[in-house]
Amino acid sequence: MLTRRQLGLGALAVGALGFSSSTAHDYASRQTFDHFERVFREAGAPGQPTETNERGRLAWGASYVMFAFTRMYEAYRDTAYLDRFIIDADQVLAGRDSERGFKDYRGLSLPAWQAAGAYTVGFATLTDASGQPLLEVRSALSYADEATATVSAGTSTSRFTLEVRNARYGRVASFPDLSLDPASPDYAVKRIHDAYPTPTMVTARDPRPAPVGGIVPVLGETRLSVKPMIFAVHTGMITYPMAAFARIVLHDGHLTKYRGKALEYLQAVKEAVAVHEREWRPEGHLIWVKGMPLPYDGTEQPTNQWLALGLTYAELAAATGDPFYRDRALRMARSFGGELKPDAGDAYVWSYWPSFGKTYNGYTADQNVSEYTPSIAGARQIEDLSHGGIDVEFAALAFRHKIYYRGIDLARIARTYTRNLATTGPDGLPTTNARLDGTGGPLNAEGSLQAGRWMAVAPWDAGVFTHSRSIYDARAVQPAQGAYPASYLANMAYLNWFTRRS
Repeated sequence: MLTRRQLGLGALAVGALGFSSSTAHDYASRQTFDHFERVFREAGAPGQPTETNERGRLAWGASYVMFAFTRMYEAYRDTAYLDRFIIDADQVLAGRDSERGFKDYRGLSLPAWQAAGAYTVGFATLTDASGQPLLEVRSALSYADEATATVSAGTSTSRFTLEVRNARYGRVASFPDLSLDPASPDYAVKRIHDAYPTPTMVTARDPRPAPVGGIVPVLGETRLSVKPMIFAVHTGMITYPMAAFARIVLHDGHLTKYRGKALEYLQAVKEAVAVHEREWRPEGHLIWVKGMPLPYDGTEQPTNQWLALGLTYAELAAATGDPFYRDRALRMARSFGGELKPDAGDAYVWSYWPSFGKTYNGYTADQNVSEYTPSIAGARQIEDLSHGGIDVEFAALAFRHKIYYRGIDLARIARTYTRNLATTGPDGLPTTNARLDGTGGPLNAEGSLQAGRWMAVAPWDAGVFTHSRSIYDARAVQPAQGAYPASYLANMAYLNWFTRRS
């Protein structure tokens, strides 16, 4: 394998600072895509199909590469892209929990891809000197696996102080002079619960069958551990290109040599999406079931997260004609349609959290909504460029497969990009604003390169293509550069796709 220096990748770590280079590329050309993909492999850049999904590397890396191959095939009708897709997809499927014998937080080994680390709640069990559990401490702040719980002495032998520190963010929550007596006003579970939200989003549970006071946990530091779970958004991102591959092959009589793989992938995709059946709600969205070890359990998932699985439903419906999957995609499309609000410029704007949900509207502790996020005032932020790319992809796909939406809907989404997002940064280079209503200020180079993920609506406004491409041209993006090179492959594949269809 060539070294990073031999590949010209010595600046990889500082790619986000500007992407400046004297070497320009035609980012809408097949030759450039193939070159970038080859260097992506040789460099071992993040998002290889052999990685795990522990920190989302398959969902936010390998999935983009597989998706890129489907778009490149649609652009050039060259089966070499299908062959390259199969190599990646087979390795990604080999990484399923059921294939590796990995279990989720419930002890189940399922045909999908678990994650933990940055995503799930951290746990530390505080014990007495004999090892008997006294208090379970939980932190819902991300990267909880980098957090510690420290017990120090209180003002008496029956009191203790708890500190939960997250090294990633440098945040600390302190609870002085706690008691393990349920009758005490300083009972640890109640004090911690009443203090929520704290900087490290701490909650606690008493695991003792018959709690009594007069005892404290062993003094010292305990590292929090995280419990793995399978996220619908990850399953959707990973299986969407597989379902697309199956649809492409099964609808083309010239691709019979790939039929076996298409059927194999269809079965794997069906098994993976079935993992999330208990999260489905007939109104057309997904929830996080209360008790799932993640922040905001018991609430509706963010719009982009359930629409990621909606992408797979839509492709399954197109590939198989099964009314079950079409109904799922249709219900999600209607649900998302209710979120789309035209602004003064006749562009659509929507929120990150669904406006009908508990997190968007807020809830109190006495409503008993969530185990790990007892209360929230309400999170009403507008959707952003990158996450919004999933929503846009779903809307265009639902239109393409004649499931839902009208041309005017896609035109308004295209205007969201050209009128609200597209802008110029302080350096005079093209970039985008952070949020769909034009707020949040211009994104840095790294963030702006996600603009290509809006290419699905470029047929309704070629300005989406023109501006997205100008961002790449202005930054002179190089192979395997920056933090998210796999997504750049997907974006370049989309540039090729639009150019070839024009």
